[in-house]
Amino acid sequence: MCGRYASFREDQAIADEFAVATVADDVRLLPPSWNVAPTDGVRMVVERADRATGEITRQLRVARWGLVPSWAKDPSIGSRMINARAETVAEKSAFARPLAMRRALLPADGYYEWQAAPEPPAGTPRSRRPAKQPYWIHLPDDEVAALAGLYEFWRDPSRDDDDPDRWLVSVTVVTRAATEAMAPIHDRQPVLLPPDAWSAWLDPAVGADDARALLAVTPPPLTATPVGTRVNSVANNTPDLIEPTRVDPPSPTGHPADRSVGDT
Repeated sequence: MCGRYASFREDQAIADEFAVATVADDVRLLPPSWNVAPTDGVRMVVERADRATGEITRQLRVARWGLVPSWAKDPSIGSRMINARAETVAEKSAFARPLAMRRALLPADGYYEWQAAPEPPAGTPRSRRPAKQPYWIHLPDDEVAALAGLYEFWRDPSRDDDDPDRWLVSVTVVTRAATEAMAPIHDRQPVLLPPDAWSAWLDPAVGADDARALLAVTPPPLTATPVGTRVNSVANNTPDLIEPTRVDPPSPTGHPADRSVGDT
């Protein structure tokens, strides 16, 4: 599962990294975020026909996180479609068409995952049970991560044909089973595509079968850093969310032991 990530690099840095030819106007209005949450606007890299020339170009655009299928009655379904499982993406009606035609890369500086605490002794009051520990997971050298994504267009039937907001563009993050290194934190992780797979993933001429094969790429090594629980609230969105924090792992008795944990 990928339910929260961060994307705070400057637009131009992303455009340079991904060889983007066109940056949409609304991208400039999207602020950096250290706590991107479902239904937020996010930056995505796509290859689409240029409106003026018809030529396929690489573009940086904004989409809402949480895919809304074209057949949906209303956009509320998107909050339940923030992720698409790589193992079944081709069989799901909401994702099959985007897999074949509308693939994106979501530039991320890293993502968050929450590790469940061990079960406390029987009879422990709910108020005293330990909270999940959030981790900031990122590439070791803080390089930009390219999350594999799928996007779709949804037509709002309540809006007029000449309403510029009649179309909603939404996106989902493709996930896979966690690697052995990440599994102790969570059993799923986003698919991170390496630079040599970007062009094929974005190319609309590449079919669904070949695109799906790209999702089996070997994941890069990741660094998992324990961070504070302020990230739990979407109201908090500041750079200190990714600062390392002290972790007190449980002792054999189920109570915290007094030691700190660094990057894993």
